[in-house]
Amino acid sequence: MPNSSEKPSFRKPLGVLGIIAWIMIWSFVALSVSSYVSGWPVLLQAPFYLFAGIGWILPLKPVLRWMEAR
Repeated sequence: MPNSSEKPSFRKPLGVLGIIAWIMIWSFVALSVSSYVSGWPVLLQAPFYLFAGIGWILPLKPVLRWMEAR
C-alpha cells in the first residue's frame, strides 16, 4: 500500500502520453506504407500486416518498465 506522504510520479502520465503518441506515429507509418504493399502478392502482404499489427507493442516494454520504476 502506498504511503500517503509519497508524491505522485510524473512517469505514468508522461508514459501514457508517449504510448499514445507512439501508436499514432506507428499507425500513420503503417497506413502510408500500406498503399505500396497492396500491390504485393498475398503471401508477402500477410507478414507485413502481421508485423504492422503486432510490431508496435515491442518498443513499449522499456517504456512500461520506466513508468513502473520508483
